[in-house]
Order: sequence, then structure tokens, then C-alpha cells
Amino acid sequence: MSQERFQQLHAFMEEQQLDAVLITSPKHVYYMTGFFTDPHERFMGLIVPAAGEPSLLVPALDRDAAAGASSVRQIFTHTDTQNPYEVLQKALPAGVKRLGLEKHYVTVERYEAIAAAVNAEQYVDVEQPLRSMRLVKSPDEIARMKRAVQVVEDVLREGLKKVKVGVTEIEIVAELEFQMKRLGAEGPSFSTMVLAGEKSALPHGKPGDRKIQNGELLLFDLGVYVNGYASDITRTFAVGEINRQLQDIYETVLAANEAAIAAVRPGVTLASLDRAARDLISGKGYGEYFMHRLGHGLGMDVHEYPSVHGENQEMLRTGMVFTIEPGIYLPGAGGVRIEDDVLVTETGCEVLTRFPKQLTVIG
Repeated sequence: MSQERFQQLHAFMEEQQLDAVLITSPKHVYYMTGFFTDPHERFMGLIVPAAGEPSLLVPALDRDAAAGASSVRQIFTHTDTQNPYEVLQKALPAGVKRLGLEKHYVTVERYEAIAAAVNAEQYVDVEQPLRSMRLVKSPDEIARMKRAVQVVEDVLREGLKKVKVGVTEIEIVAELEFQMKRLGAEGPSFSTMVLAGEKSALPHGKPGDRKIQNGELLLFDLGVYVNGYASDITRTFAVGEINRQLQDIYETVLAANEAAIAAVRPGVTLASLDRAARDLISGKGYGEYFMHRLGHGLGMDVHEYPSVHGENQEMLRTGMVFTIEPGIYLPGAGGVRIEDDVLVTETGCEVLTRFPKQLTVIG
């Protein structure tokens, strides 16, 4: 896969007449080479010249790890007392006029340091080819994501055992994140959410000391990283018997979730999926209470391209992975969100998340 990815990048470089590309996002370095590290404030970069072999520039303390994991053979290093941009200047091919950079990732400070060292005439954004490559997942990536889904669903099952009236949201969060490590995750893929009662109506609410009570909704939104890839799932439960209005919004969100999943197949637009869910929710009179997009891409990042919303006319392709997560949020009463991770197949889609979705009473 590494060789194929370099070939795709070289095709873009030839099209844009780039002399070299400098990739500095740790996840993109990993995607291209198989080596991952968080360099923190230290400089790290993958140098891809138009002609010749690529090279890695890493902090000296990462040299052995890079040599062991990376598909790139030539490795430059810098110590904590060296200027890494002087090393970069030597590592780049001579006379670079057009240099590719990830403009979304590079800070202004780092750009100025790179520009001072390289002195290129133009800096061209390379996010688009990298994003396009990441859009369609390889069989290995899909296998990793399936494992991440399996782990997070096991975590949720264990966390549900902690639920009882009087327990706080944050106590359940602590149990979930303990189980993530115990069950083999590298860690959460985002801040774990457990929201009770009226707080479940906050799409991005913050768990706290709110105690769980009978007759309310309890929303779980969690994900994990396993082998560098993320999962993301949301399930909403009833604590004891809930009123008819809360049952109705649950049934509506579930129908919207299933309608969007049924619409997934190669060649349809992302916008059409959003409409499939949104039209159903609006038809039930809850349109104003579904105030976010239907979903987002999933992979090395928990939120990556594409954005699944009503204006995105990009067509689905086999191998894309994204979330489908409609919701209804009634202020002061409660909210429901049901989120699945789906893979586009040649004939439709495979739902990677298999945790039951029918309304379940817990506590």
C-alpha cells in the first residue's frame, strides 16, 4: 500500500509541477510510511522529491523506531539543540521552486520557518490528494476499523452494567474509559459522552455530576482507537419507563437512521443520505430539533472527510466509511441520537456497528 500511495502522490506532483512535497502531519506520515509518533513540539517531516527516494526527518530520539517501522529507508535526524530547519534544507533536493505542504495542518509559525529555510517561489496545498487517498479504505484499514468497532461495543456492554439510579454521568464515563484500556484500545477517539435526562438534548453536552433518574433518557456517545483507526457509536437508552413523547422521538430517530442506511450505495450523493433521514424527521414534526449534519467520515481520525450533509453532492464510492447519526433534541425534555459506522460496498453498505438499536430499558 505504501508504494501505491507514493505513486498517487507522485501523479499529483507531476500534474502540479512540484519539485518536492513536505508532509508534517503525524497521521499522514503514518499513512504514507507506516511509522507513527507524536513529536509534540519537535519537528518531523516526510520529504517526497519529484525524482529520487523519499526521506524522513525525525527527532533523534525517534530514529530507531522510525527505522524499524517506516517503509522509507533514508532517515535524517535532529537533536534538541539543533535547528531542524537547517537539517530540512540539506535533506530537500536543491533548487526547490514549488513545494507542496498541508496548508490545513501547518501553522503560520512553522510555515515561516519552512519558507525561510527553503526559499521556494510557491507553496502548493497537498491536502486534496491525501484526502482523496484516505477517502477509500483498504482491506487492512477496514479490518482495523472493524476491530475498533468490536472493542467499543464490548466497552459499552461493560459500561451499561454500571448504570443504576443515583450513579452520576461522570462515574459511568470513568468506567467506560477504564474498560477501553482493559479491552485493548489505545484510548478514546474523542471525549466520551454520557448524558442523562434533559442533558441528553445537548448534542455536545459535557458529562458531570448529574445523577441518573428513573423515567429519563440516557445517551452514550463513545469511540476508541485500535491500531491507529477509530470507531464511533451512539446509543440512547430508557432508564425505567419513559413517557410517550420520548418514546416517539426514539422511534422517529431509529426510523431515520434506518432510512439513511437503506439509501447507501455507490453512485448516490452524500446529500441524498442526509435528506433521507431529515425528511423523515421533518415529516414527524421534529425538523427544527435535528440541527446537525447526518454524519462524518471515519478512519485515522474520528472526524475526517467526507462531511455527510445536505449540500455535499459528492458521490459515494465503494470503500468509503462514515457515520450515520440522526438525532432529535427537545430542550428541557431529552434527546435521542443513534449512530452507526457504515462501509460502502459494491451493492449497498455494510453496517459495522451491530449493537442493538431497539429501545432498551436499563437501570
